Amino acid sequence: MPASRFRDLLARPGAIRSLGAHDAFTARLIESAGLETVFLGGFGTSASLLGVPDIGLISGSEMADAVRRMALAVKIPIVADGDTGHGDLQNVARTVRDFERAGAAAILLEDQVTPKRCGHFVGKALIPAEEMVLKLRIALQVRRDMVIIARTDARAVEGLEGAIRRAQMYQEAGAEVCFIEAPESLEELERIPREVSGPLLVNMLTGGKTPIVPVEELAAMGYKIVVCPIESLLVAGAAIRRLIDTLLNTGRVDQMPDMLTFEQVKELLGLEEWLGLRRVAGGKDR
Repeated sequence: MPASRFRDLLARPGAIRSLGAHDAFTARLIESAGLETVFLGGFGTSASLLGVPDIGLISGSEMADAVRRMALAVKIPIVADGDTGHGDLQNVARTVRDFERAGAAAILLEDQVTPKRCGHFVGKALIPAEEMVLKLRIALQVRRDMVIIARTDARAVEGLEGAIRRAQMYQEAGAEVCFIEAPESLEELERIPREVSGPLLVNMLTGGKTPIVPVEELAAMGYKIVVCPIESLLVAGAAIRRLIDTLLNTGRVDQMPDMLTFEQVKELLGLEEWLGLRRVAGGKDR
């Protein structure tokens, strides 16, 4: 079971390193490199699937479909972004069930109003903490085994004190992992694990509000899961721009450095295994 494998990782010493993948191909690259989990975020999925920003435009069904495609492509646990649960308590129940059926090992649920905004955007607004507790209780009731991660965006609205209070409330409600989004200094990063017990997730967003700290230092502070959420998207975007420039400037792209070879891509995608199905079934190769 995906959730059981994720809980095994939570129980082991040291921090879990997790990269965000904006599609199934990227997830396969992450798995092939030996990383323990893959993160499917709303920002990367909104950008890659719809070409739109992370402001609540992607639906719960579209996210569940993205989870399903990724779960078919990799065996490592998928931590999936459930945003606000995509609405009220009924929507939370449906989102949790849909994500779990799709193959997610864990789901993040946050306390922003619907529609939400990326955690490092300005202008965020929150639902009351008591309402978020109800959402978490519903999530815990309807999930079969999936890990429930509670995220609060209160740092930007109520300050760090408010964010810590909310995280403590969500933990008391039964959240198995807590996540305070967008702390704004090293001192804040250090303070959070001192005041919020249990497994903690931290977001290392390049260009965001939180200072970037190496995984080993974050583990020493007390964080369990370190997520780099959209960097695969940033790197892919820069590489594709170089590809476009090369074609426009030289008329060819085959001599670009740092490309995967065609053979490497075929191996990553398991081409020989797919083509070997006829032999497995007892047929002759065509």
